[in-house]
Amino acid sequence: VFLIALFGLYVCYLSFNQIRMESKHGEENGAQEPNEHVCANPYVPSEELPYVHFPQPKGYSRAECSCNPVRFFVIVSMQRSGSGWFETLLNSHPNISSNGEIFNRVDRRQNISSIVQTLDKLYDLDWLTSAAKNECTAAFGFKWMLNQGFMDHHDDILSYLNKKGVSVIFLFRRNTLRRLISVLANNYDRDAKQLNGTHKSHVHSEEEVSSMHREFQNIVTPVLIISGRSRMKC
Repeated sequence: VFLIALFGLYVCYLSFNQIRMESKHGEENGAQEPNEHVCANPYVPSEELPYVHFPQPKGYSRAECSCNPVRFFVIVSMQRSGSGWFETLLNSHPNISSNGEIFNRVDRRQNISSIVQTLDKLYDLDWLTSAAKNECTAAFGFKWMLNQGFMDHHDDILSYLNKKGVSVIFLFRRNTLRRLISVLANNYDRDAKQLNGTHKSHVHSEEEVSSMHREFQNIVTPVLIISGRSRMKC
């Protein structure tokens, strides 16, 4: 009887130690879980894997969409080339966010450090604008004009985009004359303010187009001739 009792105490001792070890191990794993972010590889071709990302924004949680892949993009263009129209088409999709000309502010493109800092914040999905959709966004990017610091630091920028796996969309207007007319019309409207006394860089209805066209068609030809002669002299 004594041996049986002793054996029972020994079994209880081992069981108690095992429970303590399992509890401690569980606490350690629980402490590590928030820092781990493991997502199964999405079913995409191997050549596209560098362009698939799982960002973890600091400002909010992606919740159940944390393992949904996100693709990064940038639209490289020039003013009056249709980039606003193209961006509107992209933003009409519920899971695509294009955040406009983020480098139209000089402080964001003073040097390559400020540019990289701005890009990091955007591609971490911590860039909240009216174009930002939700935590399940599948594609995230912005519009970058060539005269907004892109050409000043092009080597460093291209290196960053390649390393980050950002898809670059080059958007340029095929008809140079139409772009020139658009530039002149925009410059003219800054002073004329044809739409109810306000200047609008982009029109969004047939009525607005007709109103601006009636006013501008009388001055476009002589202005183009003068502009063309000036360019030829240069």
